Amino acid sequence: MQSTSHHDLREAGLRVTDGRVALLRSIEFAPHSNADTLWRMMRAQVPRISVQSVHNVLADLTAAGLLRRIEPAGSAALYERRIGDNHHHVVCSSCGAVADIDCVHGDAPCLTPGDAAGYTIQQAEVTFWGTCADCQKLTEREPLKKETT
Repeated sequence: MQSTSHHDLREAGLRVTDGRVALLRSIEFAPHSNADTLWRMMRAQVPRISVQSVHNVLADLTAAGLLRRIEPAGSAALYERRIGDNHHHVVCSSCGAVADIDCVHGDAPCLTPGDAAGYTIQQAEVTFWGTCADCQKLTEREPLKKETT
C-alpha cells in the first residue's frame, strides 16, 4: 500500500524520490524544524543526502504547497506540514520552541487591516512571543543568585 507521502507527492505533480519521502516523514515527527534538523533526521533513511539537497527538497515541497515555511525573527526558516489553514505560531523567547495557535477570528485571513492599500488580502501571519511551560518551570527552579560586592 502506498503511503500518504507518495500520494501527496503525486497529487502535487512531483516525482516520488527517497529524499522527498524521507523529508515528509521526518517533518511529521518534528514540525517547525529547520533544514539542518531535518537533514540530521533524514540521514538514517537517506545516508548520502546533503544539506543542499535538503534545501532543494524543502524549496520544491514548499512551492508545491506541501509544506509551509515560517520565519520567526532571529531564527532560520522553519517548515511544517500543517497547510491549508491560516493558523499562527507562538515562539518561546528562551528556548525557541514553536507551537501552532489557531486563528481566533474564523477563516483566512482571520485579521483585516484597516487599509489594505488596494491589495486583496489572502492570509495573515502572526507570531506571538512568550515563555514556554518548560522554560517557566526552569526559571521557577533556579535559585536567586546573590550579588557579591
